[in-house]
Amino acid sequence: MTRMDPAGLRRARAAALQMLYQWEVGRIAPDEAVATYWPAHDPDDEVDEDVRAFANGLVRGAIERLAEIDARLSARAHNWRLERMAVLDRAVLRLAVYELLSAPGTPAKVVINEALELTRTYSGEEAVAFVNGVLDAVRKDLRRE
Repeated sequence: MTRMDPAGLRRARAAALQMLYQWEVGRIAPDEAVATYWPAHDPDDEVDEDVRAFANGLVRGAIERLAEIDARLSARAHNWRLERMAVLDRAVLRLAVYELLSAPGTPAKVVINEALELTRTYSGEEAVAFVNGVLDAVRKDLRRE
């Protein structure tokens, strides 16, 4: 992947979150979520190919490693079963944990801050503390700084 500016990375993460949501709520295949997302959200093909590739990779990677990610979340989301979490909060957590696991070059602080911004935008301020607490606990488990 070539270097992307922060705005491109943020757009890719937001797109990945929406695709993960579509995958889970729509109960569709991951490739179908990816294939149907871009024509609906970028009909004029204006989104940079690197942004698309990064977003698509986040979605596919999070779904491929779902069992591992969910086990980490279950271990750290005290008093919360995954199936009881709001779908968007769960999707943000999965996306961020995947990035913590797969992108050691991205500082954990950046991954968590981006996840908190996605939570504020798509879920709401009341979920931010919960997402932050769970991700910080996972970060410590992974010994990421």
